[in-house]
Amino acid sequence: MQLTGSEIVVECLKEQGVDTVFGYPGGTILNIYDTLYKHSDEIRHILTSHEQGAAHAADGYARATGKVGVCMATSGPGATNLVTGIATAYMDSIPMVAITANVTLPMLGKDSFQEVDIAGVTMPITKHGYIVKNVEELADTIRRAFMIAKSGRPGPVLVDITKDVTAALCEYTPKTAQEPERAYRCTEAELEQVVEYISAAKKPFIYLGGGAVASDACDEVAAFAELIDAPVCDTLLGKGAFDGRSERYTGMIGMHGTKASNLGVSRCDLLIALGARFSDRVIGNPKKFAENAKIIHLDIDAAEINKNIRSDASLVGDLKLLLQELNKRLAKQEHREWMETVGELKNRYPLKYDDSRLSCPYVIETIDKVTGGEALITTDVGQHQMWAAQYYRYTKPRTFLSSGGLGTMGYGLGACIGAQLGQPDKLCINIAGDGCFRMNMNELATASRYNIPIIQVIINNHVLGMVRQWQTLFYGKRYSQTVLNDSVDFCKVAEGLGCEAIRVTEREEVEPAVRKAVAMRRPVVIECIIQEDDKVFPMVPAGAPISEVFDGDDL
Repeated sequence: MQLTGSEIVVECLKEQGVDTVFGYPGGTILNIYDTLYKHSDEIRHILTSHEQGAAHAADGYARATGKVGVCMATSGPGATNLVTGIATAYMDSIPMVAITANVTLPMLGKDSFQEVDIAGVTMPITKHGYIVKNVEELADTIRRAFMIAKSGRPGPVLVDITKDVTAALCEYTPKTAQEPERAYRCTEAELEQVVEYISAAKKPFIYLGGGAVASDACDEVAAFAELIDAPVCDTLLGKGAFDGRSERYTGMIGMHGTKASNLGVSRCDLLIALGARFSDRVIGNPKKFAENAKIIHLDIDAAEINKNIRSDASLVGDLKLLLQELNKRLAKQEHREWMETVGELKNRYPLKYDDSRLSCPYVIETIDKVTGGEALITTDVGQHQMWAAQYYRYTKPRTFLSSGGLGTMGYGLGACIGAQLGQPDKLCINIAGDGCFRMNMNELATASRYNIPIIQVIINNHVLGMVRQWQTLFYGKRYSQTVLNDSVDFCKVAEGLGCEAIRVTEREEVEPAVRKAVAMRRPVVIECIIQEDDKVFPMVPAGAPISEVFDGDDL
């Protein structure tokens, strides 16, 4: 059948099972939006307040559901406003397709109105990018984009379409969407070497990353940990891949990881990295990271093997399949003395905070208590992000969404909106600092427009907390441009944007406020006023060995 390019775009989205698109219209993408209008009963379009919010919402939708998130924008500034969200998805390996429209083919390269080479701009932050200049190539390009986004190590793909292509006619033949094949590429000898190292270990430790979530390998991880009788730590993006209430769980590893995890990994004789990339925030000083241990690395991306930390053995492939294979080959082990040693570390160095006053850890623990640990938590970036990772106990995958690799302030609210639309039966809560909230608080208008029942918690200390913490510890308390103590009233802003608002200044007000917000089932902002100099501990100074982790008592 003969269809226009814009009709082909929508038909291909339907082929791929897309039910929600986030975006903002403009001149060059008008044909696609006109077609979306005619198919609004099949594809829901969410008009965000800003294109960056659309990209973060598509990202949050993808993280919460495991499906490919989709965002759209017009040419020029519309397309460039997506860039931060695309980079966020790229750094965290999130499947996303960003569709932009550009000026007509004859106008390309002439500095036309709102013309930007968005494919060139995003080349370093996408798995692949396309410029579609021929309507005959449009359908197959979109299909390839979705396959690339979700295959192997996931990531964002850009499809830029000239406006004349969206209007041109072409023969369209429907096709069934293909799912990527799950596989691993290791030899029998490599598998046997890993089994040999694990069988010989006396003090094994499991280090989980976001790949365990992306590959849906949580059941296999749990079985593996039981089989080899090992403690488990995780990265920021690995939250929920292992039960945070398990006796085996030691907490997060790295710069703001627990002492039990950092000291345990420093003392183990075998470190098994599952779907993790040994980021600088995890390893600290690479020359002294797990220096007493052999290292086994399992990852879907061969480029990550030996990139930051040299491994003694490695397996490349889908983590779920690799663990299924290893679990079949491994005999049940027992490391009672080692588990007792790690248990002593947990007992000796628990997470703690001043419980005599209102603080972010108390707010997080109260949210955990009220929700029974069943909420889907998104965060922005900073102190509140670390506290949310430390004090909420995640028991299921895809329930902690945060910008890890890029560290994007302003990420959380858009992501929370996307997550809530992808998981409508979940209670979705975004934790943000006042500095982050200022970045994209206009997305509250999106939540109120569609009555999306998210809860936005603002941890307001009137400063850029994490930067101030570094200024306090390492810059002689010179608080250059980190004080936000102005007359902005976030509750009035929230009400002005159509949301309910609650301000909390005392500990005893937190639980009633959270319960009230949960019961409302509409967008609610809870502003919590905390002290400006609360700090995230434990902490490892940048570049130091993780064994040098310290807390407030050490200071």
